[in-house]
Amino acid sequence: MKILIVDDDPATLLVSSMALQYAGGYEVLLASSGMDAIECAKENRPDAILMDIVMHDIDGLSVLDRLRKEAETDSIPVIFHTARTSPAEIRNLLLSGAKGVIGKPTDPLQLGNEIRRILAFGQDFPRSNS
Repeated sequence: MKILIVDDDPATLLVSSMALQYAGGYEVLLASSGMDAIECAKENRPDAILMDIVMHDIDGLSVLDRLRKEAETDSIPVIFHTARTSPAEIRNLLLSGAKGVIGKPTDPLQLGNEIRRILAFGQDFPRSNS
């Protein structure tokens, strides 16, 4: 499975990349900015994208919006990798078109399993407290 990891933090890119290579079955592509992610996704058409939300150039939600507007990238599943994991935030990300959300910090040994689970089964919407 070809996966594009997008994060502006070099340490997170390194750890996530190594974790997926260790898990096996992943071809890893890396992007350190939202704009790089859009170009890489167009050129390489990954099977999935694991992306941070807060980045220095454009945020992950804007990247997702741009990907959905391009025919060659509109169906690529996007999983957000973020510390923003309140039920309301997860719900908003899913409503925005994300396939799932993986919270940071993440156990590197479980990252591959989490990605496979979300791609296979999706993610349930958190219950609303209202």
